[in-house]
Amino acid sequence: MNAPFVRSDKPARGAEMDVRRIRRVKTVTWTGLVVNVFLSAFKIVAGYLGGSQTIVADGVHSLSDTVTDVAVILGVDYWCAPPDETHPHGHRRIETIVTLFIGMALAAVSIGIFYTALVTLQEQHSRPPGMIALVAALVSIVCKEGLYQWTVFVGRKIRSSAVIANAWHHRSDAVSSIPAVLAVSVARFFPGWSFVDHVGAIAVSLFIFQAAWKIAWPSLRELADAGAPLEVCQEIEKLVLATPGVASVHKIRTRQTGYLYQVDLHIQVDGDITVTEGHDISEKVKAELVRNGPGIADVVVHLEPIEIFRKRPA
Repeated sequence: MNAPFVRSDKPARGAEMDVRRIRRVKTVTWTGLVVNVFLSAFKIVAGYLGGSQTIVADGVHSLSDTVTDVAVILGVDYWCAPPDETHPHGHRRIETIVTLFIGMALAAVSIGIFYTALVTLQEQHSRPPGMIALVAALVSIVCKEGLYQWTVFVGRKIRSSAVIANAWHHRSDAVSSIPAVLAVSVARFFPGWSFVDHVGAIAVSLFIFQAAWKIAWPSLRELADAGAPLEVCQEIEKLVLATPGVASVHKIRTRQTGYLYQVDLHIQVDGDITVTEGHDISEKVKAELVRNGPGIADVVVHLEPIEIFRKRPA
């Protein structure tokens, strides 16, 4: 006997929480967008005036951040929308798609920077990079690390993969500016080593690609319906077995949608109880998982009489 499908009724996942979630996402992302526009323009101009390919590449990286900022701002209203007839499980996979887009955008930027730096590796600078290029890289490190800390805090607080991915986009920009500082410094004070500026751009591209992979891979796993980690399944099993009336639990299946899990499981109960009593037990299981489980949105519980398993021949 299958218990009816029950959707989460936790206040943190209700409409009021979604409104607060949207507001927090937009606040931190709009701030990041403004900062990224400023930094992009500053670094590209500073790199051009200062004669540094590395800083120009770093500016393009910051410019890519603005694209992902816009994707998050536009997407949050859709993935926080409540379930409807065409999307009975909700719209959280839209957040996963936005996260994957951010990863792919980062990867594309890294490949472009890598190619440009590689084909110009033998080119000699007509003059060493200017001080303005070095200042731009230092300003970028400070600003982007601050954005990362704030954005990742908000992302973890509201359990948003897209916001966390965007935070790592900020962090990758800050980290990529470190080899940019080193490359510009070496090229500036040792003019004969101007090729180091191109090597720095290659290092920047590798940092960016690593961040892209870390962002995209979990999203690909989610879109492929990968199950929850073992520790999550073990916590689900523990909560179910602690529910009065449950003799055992098996066939726990999970899949992730956005920042929450959907769960399907089988429980064994006393076969002599009434249908109503069995239904009440399944309701208790669902309520316990939704309230105290590891981020669970929906649960489907299948009831089975324990006697069937006891009577099976060994």
